[in-house]
Amino acid sequence: MGEEQGALTIPEVVERAAARFGNAEGMVDGDRRMSFAELAEAADAAARAFVAAGIEPGDRVALWAPNSADWVVAALGAFRAGAVVVTVNTRFKGQEAAHVIGTAGARMLLTVTDFLDTDYIALLAGAGVPDCLERTVVLAGPVPPGATGWDDFLAAGAGIDPAETAARAAALVPDDVSTIIFTSGTTGKPKGAMLRHGASVRAFTDWCGVVGLQEGDRYLIVNPFFHTFGLNAGIVACLISGATIVPHPVFDVPSVMRRVDQERITMLPGAPAIYQTILDHPDLADYDLSTLRLAVTGAATVPVEMIRRMRSELTFRTIVTGYGLTESTGIATMCRHTDDPETIARTAGRPIPDVAVRVVDGDGKELPAGEPGEVLVRGYNLMAGYFGDPGATAEAIDAGGWLHTGDVGVFDEGGNLTITDRIKDMFVVGGFNAYPAEIENVMMTHPTVGQVAVIGVPDARLGEVGRAYVVPRAGATVDEAELLAWCREAMANYKAPRSVAVVDALPLNATGKVLKYVLRSQAAAGT
Repeated sequence: MGEEQGALTIPEVVERAAARFGNAEGMVDGDRRMSFAELAEAADAAARAFVAAGIEPGDRVALWAPNSADWVVAALGAFRAGAVVVTVNTRFKGQEAAHVIGTAGARMLLTVTDFLDTDYIALLAGAGVPDCLERTVVLAGPVPPGATGWDDFLAAGAGIDPAETAARAAALVPDDVSTIIFTSGTTGKPKGAMLRHGASVRAFTDWCGVVGLQEGDRYLIVNPFFHTFGLNAGIVACLISGATIVPHPVFDVPSVMRRVDQERITMLPGAPAIYQTILDHPDLADYDLSTLRLAVTGAATVPVEMIRRMRSELTFRTIVTGYGLTESTGIATMCRHTDDPETIARTAGRPIPDVAVRVVDGDGKELPAGEPGEVLVRGYNLMAGYFGDPGATAEAIDAGGWLHTGDVGVFDEGGNLTITDRIKDMFVVGGFNAYPAEIENVMMTHPTVGQVAVIGVPDARLGEVGRAYVVPRAGATVDEAELLAWCREAMANYKAPRSVAVVDALPLNATGKVLKYVLRSQAAAGT
């Protein structure tokens, strides 16, 4: 790609999409259909509403809501107003969301009150509303006292001169921060990775080229917008390529197959569990999925047989896997669509253009192909740092500009990277990163838990799920079913362990550190 294209901001991508693709269908959400030109107009209306609400360039605006057309419009409007979008995981409970909103210093929250019988405003109120939060806007659902409805919010922006939002968009430069996406660390303290406009556009322009996403494609975005996979590889990629954005709020196989059939979907990305569940669904033959041609997967082990079945039993012609972290704007390596099924399933491909990836030993020495070590990444795609946490930023990115991923990987002779382990003990549940230290910190607040160690164990549907080894507090008895139910209430569902083993003691080394490899071997042996 040329330097000119790599120097765009997200508002410039929206403007360019309106100019290039005009009246082509830009977004579909239920009965609501918008052309690319109409989407750009809606984004500007939202931007003027942010200006009217007193949002200044650089202010943080939090979005805590499921995938929808209004999420897209709100985010694009915030970008155009010069604001930084802070995404909040829809699976978060009140305390988790309050930490993200408070740490980022978000002045405004856009959310919903009726998603899966959950009122996010009530959840947040129960946890304690952060002092920084001045205003809450309800995108969907009943509007409680003190909050503003989305339509009223937009109407207040009608008096703002469009020249104001055009000037704010024009003032943005590629190095400006567009988004803060929180990612948990092994300490259990979520950190906000600051991602830049230019890096997001440049990386996912290359991504579109590798995948073959193009004008006229229809993209069912099941990946959550709060994640780089949904925001950058979804919304931004569609605007770059001219593909239609089709948001999907909740993944369940019948609704996905129905929308593929109804909307003639060509692009369906997701974790391997999504395709595995579709392939094995008893009603598969009831839907016409013949338009499907593009798939992008990763985030967990990908079975070779699944890749073959996606091509033989479904109509996918292009299937690509990749590797990235939030700190690398969601992308670092990718397979190419011409790779064979074994390469696609067993590796995360090669570095994307202008990004360097190394595998090093404990002394930082680069290792040859075939030898595993820590994966390091360097390039334009790295985050600007963790928001408000220069110490954590310095720990993650060294003086030479290399991001230390904490992942163990190995290159093959063809330059393809395979991720073999996770130094930080992270495991991946249906495409979501789960961090044992964070889960353990929450579980330690339960009155019957004295000590706890959490590991990931294999799961046929989700790839991995959590298993907790618990030493009861003195005089207490652990009720396994009650503890699991408590965990589901206390933390996002993907973090909550699926099983509990009550033990007399945890295996420790001489310094008192839990030997998790012992627990993994015990789990594998069924003991």
